[in-house]
Amino acid sequence: MDTVFRNARVVDGSGGPSYRADVALAAGRIAEIRRPGDGPRPTARRVVEADGLALSPGFIDMHAHSDLALLRDPAHTAKAAQGVTLEVIGQDGLSYAPVDDRTLAAVRAQITGWNGDGADIDFTWRTVAEYLGRLDQGIAVNAAYLLPQGTIRALVVGWEDRPATAAETGRMKRLVAEGLAQGAVGLSSGLTYTPGMYATDAELTELCRVVAAYDGYYCPHHRSYGKGALAAYEEMIALTRRAGCALHLAHATMNFGVNEGRAPELLALLDSALAAGADISLDTYPYTPGCTTLAAMLPSWAGAGGPEAVLARLRDDATAERIRYAMETEGADGCHGVPIDWEAIEISGVAHPHLAADHVGRTVARAARERGEEPWATARRLLIEDRLGPTILQHVGHEENVRTIMRHRVHTGGSDGILHGAKPHPRAYGTFPHYLGRYVRELGVLSLEECVAHLTSRPAARLRLPDRGLVRVGQRADLVLFDPETVAAGATFEAPRTLPTGIPYVLIAGRFVMEDGRRTDVLAGRAVRRTAGP
Repeated sequence: MDTVFRNARVVDGSGGPSYRADVALAAGRIAEIRRPGDGPRPTARRVVEADGLALSPGFIDMHAHSDLALLRDPAHTAKAAQGVTLEVIGQDGLSYAPVDDRTLAAVRAQITGWNGDGADIDFTWRTVAEYLGRLDQGIAVNAAYLLPQGTIRALVVGWEDRPATAAETGRMKRLVAEGLAQGAVGLSSGLTYTPGMYATDAELTELCRVVAAYDGYYCPHHRSYGKGALAAYEEMIALTRRAGCALHLAHATMNFGVNEGRAPELLALLDSALAAGADISLDTYPYTPGCTTLAAMLPSWAGAGGPEAVLARLRDDATAERIRYAMETEGADGCHGVPIDWEAIEISGVAHPHLAADHVGRTVARAARERGEEPWATARRLLIEDRLGPTILQHVGHEENVRTIMRHRVHTGGSDGILHGAKPHPRAYGTFPHYLGRYVRELGVLSLEECVAHLTSRPAARLRLPDRGLVRVGQRADLVLFDPETVAAGATFEAPRTLPTGIPYVLIAGRFVMEDGRRTDVLAGRAVRRTAGP
């Protein structure tokens, strides 16, 4: 044996009762589990005394924005220190494969606020296979990839606000099939982000039929999380039922004032669909504020044509006034149909550092007051000067909704963590220990065993990964050892890059990624591919 953990409290990911055992590892897998009285204790080259620690499967982050961070930062301590051993990237319909040169340049500009502009990245890939090959060279944690529907639409249709032609839809379907054959696990959409939001339901249904043929899943950031949230959930459920495709609802929160206390309505909708045979899961993060880009708040018509066209509209006074009216009075679709509250929009990062001092950590309303101008004037100028780069925290959530949704039987954990920016959302560094410390130990919203199942076996089942997500003999030794009495998120809104406490050991394929609470130099992560074909 390579390693044995003695007298650990095994929280095996099934949701069943925990138990005491010695767990031995060999060749990157769990080789033996020996409970007290089962016979001689296993021996190994290395023995870790785990009394007082819980041993669980590695946590799976079902919604991550580490598409470039995995390449930029080999340590990737933000996720490794949380016990994350697998991230699902390619989220919200926008990522970096498949692309051509033109599309790559536009996408890099579009999501600078999520990942930086990528000037430090060698973009040698264009296909999904090539991107996954780059990840296979060695990364901090494992990564699975969702095909980004918005990027695919930009590649085929461009950034125009119009329906795809039959020929264009056919080409997009071929690209989806190719990407799935090359290892993607499904398809994502960002239906409040351009250009993905310009797709009709008929177009999305055709793409989802291809996803279903490969036994993948569809992961939409749907068309509204605000005024039209329940209708948007219903739309995605109906669409995937027509396509025969599994559905995973991204960051399935019920935000904004119009949805306070309405989480039970969402869950009733899901329960009805599940009872009728739908294959549905969802993820959430255990915080109330959201995080995205400032440009995402703009109305969809303002995004037609791509980033340069957006900047041209912002520079034109008459068009900028139309944008302001749509955002502040009508409720733009970019802000989920709700008139924007500038007091709730906090600037969390900018692309150009010289803009940080006057903006980062301030709400748009506060920054405007300091300058003696209206909030839209501040937001407009910042978007132009930072070339659509600002990221924001949007303080619009409801704690009771967060707690209600995380109890549901199809719930999984997803950080939605944007690592870029001077003041990121603490969920990027704290989601998984925050579940265990705040919502298990302090509040008792979930038992320890239930919570671990939400973070391990449930996402592994969605990803169709039969050898992950449980502590069982033969499973991959992607494991976390944590102290249930002390585990906690160190990250706060004031200090968002603080690492968690109470997670001394994290292993991927039996190799120590975190040891005694410190990041090792091990790069055991690789791309995780789906192998099912049509």
